Amino acid sequence: MKKKVIPAIIIIALIFILGGIYALQIVYEHYSYSTEKADLNDYFNISGDSDVAIILGNEMIEERAYLIDGTYYMDFDSVQKYLNDRFYYGKADGILVYTTASKIITNEIGTTVWSDTDGNTSDEGYIISRLDGENLLVALDYVKKYTNFSYEAFTDPNHIQLTTSWEDQQVATIKKNTQLRKRGGVKSEVLEELSEGDKVVILEELEDWVKVKSSDSYIGYVEKKRLENETTFSPIPVTDYVPEEYTSLTRDYKINLGFHNIGGYAGNETLIAYVENTKKLNVLCPTWFALTDNDGNINSIASAAYVVSAHNMGMEVWALVDNFTGGDGFSTSEVLSHAASRANFIGNVVSKTLEVGADGINLDFESVAAEDGQSFVELVREMSIACRKAGLVFSIDNYVPMNFNDYYDLEEQGIVADYCIIMGYDEHYAGSAEAGSVASLSYVENGIINTLKEVDPSKVINAVPFYTRIWHTSGGVLSSEAVSMKVAKEYINSHGIEMVWDAEAGQNYGEFTSSDGTLNQIWMEDALSIGQKIDAMKASGIAGIAEWSIGMETSDVWDVIAEFMEG
Repeated sequence: MKKKVIPAIIIIALIFILGGIYALQIVYEHYSYSTEKADLNDYFNISGDSDVAIILGNEMIEERAYLIDGTYYMDFDSVQKYLNDRFYYGKADGILVYTTASKIITNEIGTTVWSDTDGNTSDEGYIISRLDGENLLVALDYVKKYTNFSYEAFTDPNHIQLTTSWEDQQVATIKKNTQLRKRGGVKSEVLEELSEGDKVVILEELEDWVKVKSSDSYIGYVEKKRLENETTFSPIPVTDYVPEEYTSLTRDYKINLGFHNIGGYAGNETLIAYVENTKKLNVLCPTWFALTDNDGNINSIASAAYVVSAHNMGMEVWALVDNFTGGDGFSTSEVLSHAASRANFIGNVVSKTLEVGADGINLDFESVAAEDGQSFVELVREMSIACRKAGLVFSIDNYVPMNFNDYYDLEEQGIVADYCIIMGYDEHYAGSAEAGSVASLSYVENGIINTLKEVDPSKVINAVPFYTRIWHTSGGVLSSEAVSMKVAKEYINSHGIEMVWDAEAGQNYGEFTSSDGTLNQIWMEDALSIGQKIDAMKASGIAGIAEWSIGMETSDVWDVIAEFMEG
């Protein structure tokens, strides 16, 4: 019996021993630290020798940098997005442009040289900008000449640390040699070895692991127990570049600007008649100049006598130049996209303005295509330089800001120009699909609110309409005509239209049906509606009011405008 029991005990013991060994193996494999190295090219998504990953602040971004002939580049769109959106790509001319408050700096793409409008030139010793197919690349060292940021480059694999802000950071010290892992957990792949005393930036704390960034900009995880001396670190901001100050010729009083719509040179003679019933008007803006060709030439009906008369009445003159009354023999896009035509246009407008002794320029470029937005803004920058040097007030007319027209870049306009005039009208226009107000109260209020998100109130002028539209709907077809306040009032009286206050629109509304079944509608612009708009303007503290256009109003409207000016 004993001979039978002993082998059985031995077998059972062996089973326990083997089971224990297997269990220990499982425990060891579960809790032991993996030494498997991560594929760093895969981690940084490196696709070739020139490809460089970007760590922006504490985050790896999808955009890439490029290492070419020992120089680091970023593509133009990324430079604008992350570093400096004042760079301009003159694709039609093959140039890269940077514009300061006083000069235009130009680099011919593919060269090492830049020159500026002050006559300076320099060779940087590296290709400043270059094309990679259709993609424009800009050297980071060149961007740094006009931008405060830092970058640190690493190889094997290629990546750069890009720093554009300098907020306080939480940092800690590695207290014992350990590994930085791709993910939290001892089985995660190892990104790099960290040594005792290394500093890391703390990005996120989990239960047992901490997400950190190492000194060479690897982002991964270390065990919390491996960290000590957590503290706050304040980086020293880069201040190598000191931008020129954009000085302004804003006035220290409210602006009351009347647009004077002049159809020809003889229209200058209407000045006295048009202003004799106005009140507190201190700026006249005559429609004097119009772009006429692709070279940037203009048509002018400016009058020195007009300026003298205005000055004698205590009014400044800001000459308006537009891109829509000079005929159809040119392309606004062509003019905007070439440095020579922009310069010629600016030179023509400034010289003609100075020639007649006017005080400022009002830029009224409308229907600019979205793809020409950056070229338009470059024109604005360049025009601001010329106006500043000539001592001319520079104002710009703008649509009520919407998502679809944000390429007019009110923020930049608010920096480089003296005044941004919001054309607070044409909410409903000739091409509208439905009848409605030219400028409802909420439309005007939202226009001011959204403008003030981008522009300081001291530079914002809201323009109100001295006109309205009479709408006709017949057989499902909508048509309208724009009429002055005077004509609208006569129309209402002659047709016996009963006007009812529309609180939502902030206007009197009326309608009637003609004998042929046509529905006629009008949202009236008058002293009451203008008063409502002015109340919204008072609350915003903006720089003033403008009117399109003098001569279309009823005289009582000047009383509410005068009250605003005196308030």
